[in-house]
Amino acid sequence: MRTWFRLTVCLTFLSLGCGISEPPSSAEELRDSAEAALATGETSAALSGGADRALPRWATRQVLFGDVAHYRFKLQVGPRVHDTIVIHRVVKESAAWTPNKTGDAIFMVHGDAWGFEQAFLSSVDSEQVPRRQSIAAYFAQEGLDVWGIDLRWVGVPAATQEFSFMSEWNLGTHAQDVGTGLRLARGLRLAGGAFGKMNLLGWSRGSHVAHAYLNAEAQLPRGRRQVDGFIPMDMPVRFAPEHAQQQAWACSRYEALKLRRALYGPEGGLLGVAPGVGLQAIGKLAATAPNEPSPIMPDDIFGPGTGRPTNRRVAIVAAAATGAIMKPLDPLTPNYHLLAGVPDASGLPGSLTYTVEGYLHEYAQTAAPYQSINEVVESEAWLCGEDVPYDDRLRDVTVPVFYVGAGGGVGEYGVYSTTLLGSRDVTSLVVRDLPPASRALDFGHADLFLADSARTRVWRPILQWIRAH
Repeated sequence: MRTWFRLTVCLTFLSLGCGISEPPSSAEELRDSAEAALATGETSAALSGGADRALPRWATRQVLFGDVAHYRFKLQVGPRVHDTIVIHRVVKESAAWTPNKTGDAIFMVHGDAWGFEQAFLSSVDSEQVPRRQSIAAYFAQEGLDVWGIDLRWVGVPAATQEFSFMSEWNLGTHAQDVGTGLRLARGLRLAGGAFGKMNLLGWSRGSHVAHAYLNAEAQLPRGRRQVDGFIPMDMPVRFAPEHAQQQAWACSRYEALKLRRALYGPEGGLLGVAPGVGLQAIGKLAATAPNEPSPIMPDDIFGPGTGRPTNRRVAIVAAAATGAIMKPLDPLTPNYHLLAGVPDASGLPGSLTYTVEGYLHEYAQTAAPYQSINEVVESEAWLCGEDVPYDDRLRDVTVPVFYVGAGGGVGEYGVYSTTLLGSRDVTSLVVRDLPPASRALDFGHADLFLADSARTRVWRPILQWIRAH
């Protein structure tokens, strides 16, 4: 409890530039520090974009390698048992429990299926790639203060059978939770003597969440906003007029997903109910019995006469021809895929181009079992051109923007969305090796984080952009 008073005083007198003279030295004191930061920071939901009263349930610290540590804070952000989020911090330390004072910081929002650790810190528990080969680890090594969130559905236990508690979760809920995470990050950074606002990164559907947060934050006076740089990754919120076909596909997905929600309730995603359970099975079967016939896929699923695929083939096709497992839903973009693959004699992907195959198997097994379908439906409505409550103030978002896309994911289809913001400082990078006509074989949506070359092709340009702004 000894840090509570010190942190409260520090946050009350920010103009004095004080830091914590006695940093936490235990998990309990770290939790107390988080509670103080949330209680004495920007406490109003209207001001912060987050919950009025977020209570830390626990906090942990784990040394990852060298002087890089991973802090986790579980916060209760609502009245029900599953109304919880986990906020992550990956940062260099000057001593145990004492994060370095850093000028640059980033807050990362994941997309479907995978939470913060699985999407952005997956190398730490991998047997396939070096421990430091993930974006959050890379940024921390380079001196950034890395923060991120597990959205509420990430923590729903696999044994859960009843999902009515998800019925009110949507993009707005998740945007508010991002606001709570930013408030915690800002409070602890300021108390530790680190000043400056955050760069906000949103990948995939996390970009929709991030846009929704920035839209809400734009209603605040400029001096009370939390974010001063935005990095949307490989996802649009609207399609350009010349991409009418992709908009029509979004409308088709929107109608299908609304029907699915009406039939099966508030849990599910693009891959149906319990989407992560299926992904886990694909990964485990490919890792443990790669050449056995798949027990979860029917004969000829990949075309007439192709027979029952092996477990290995299911994993590779699911990653490198992702539209094949999304059917009957239309893909997000033409030939959209998670990871680039190399076709075999059948014309289907037979191996991966940029990412280690065993890393894919691990990645699939770490998917969260469940997801709330409301944000998926709302995202598709947004892409379809429907009226949504998350974009009426985007013109007031004027922070610098760096759009990063994958040539075989969303790629160039995401650039148009940057024009909907009021930002004048806009940079775009589409990572590709092939012309758009060959996007079926190009750098994939998750290659941005899993590919061996992602460090030099994706993460380093983002880091350079942050430092330049």
